[in-house]
Amino acid sequence: MATGGGELMHVMIFGCGYSGTAIARAFGDSGMRISGTTRSEEKAEELRKSGIEAFIFDGETLSGDLRAAMPGVTHLVQSIAPRDADPLLALLGQDSTALLPKLEWIGYLSTVGVYGDHRGALVTEETPCVPVSGRSTERLEAEEAWLALGRRRGVPAAILRLSGIYGPGRNAFVNLDRGKARRIVKKDQVFNRIRVEDIGASASFLSEHALGGIYNVTDDQPGPPQDVIVEAARLMDVEPPPEQAFETAEMTPMARSFYGENKRVSNAKLKAAGFHFAFPNYPMSLAQLWQNGHWKG
Repeated sequence: MATGGGELMHVMIFGCGYSGTAIARAFGDSGMRISGTTRSEEKAEELRKSGIEAFIFDGETLSGDLRAAMPGVTHLVQSIAPRDADPLLALLGQDSTALLPKLEWIGYLSTVGVYGDHRGALVTEETPCVPVSGRSTERLEAEEAWLALGRRRGVPAAILRLSGIYGPGRNAFVNLDRGKARRIVKKDQVFNRIRVEDIGASASFLSEHALGGIYNVTDDQPGPPQDVIVEAARLMDVEPPPEQAFETAEMTPMARSFYGENKRVSNAKLKAAGFHFAFPNYPMSLAQLWQNGHWKG
């Protein structure tokens, strides 16, 4: 896809990991130049094998080759988690035009964790955010900063609030296969999820339609986490692990913190914009992963 001047449009994904690579694939059919950053040369080589132009970025300094590529970037996706503050915003400073003169669209990957705990109630993009954890507070601050940058530049900035991410190589089948699946039960607890391919497709959709603002990128079926394990075990024809009570289960502080937030997340705004989820619920998504063998990644 070329710009009005005939130059190739260029999407750069900062933090081209699991979700970032799915976004790169989704943009790959557009004819755009696709590039991404990673922290190690080993991962950079993996990206190159996938057809992604790779740059090393440690989150603290812009290398010469990365700095040289940025003036051609038309579409920016930022998926690196903030550490006290957003690392890329800190490097861009107050005048991003010098580094990104051709910027046309911004995508920022956030999390539904910014909503905090709503005791199982439905949340939309209009729901007030009451983040519980420090990392979610930092995400919310980064969201606001990227939206402000978009306003200053006059370009749409889309905030993608993601639910629990799964897909090929990261799913309940893998955990069952490795003997690491746990069926932890907390009364009335529900989570939403999102298949990684739908993250890629939604980013591409928002970019293609030059849409900005906040969007929940999440499935249609919030449910108890133990039910996902049971469904995967049923498909694999294996016994699910025994139930464990949340109150007495051994868990890391981070894992336990996720259970401190209980909500049902609406994706109605993204659907109303015209986006169609390929994997709207976990039973059909798990069945597809199992049937085609892609669950292994």
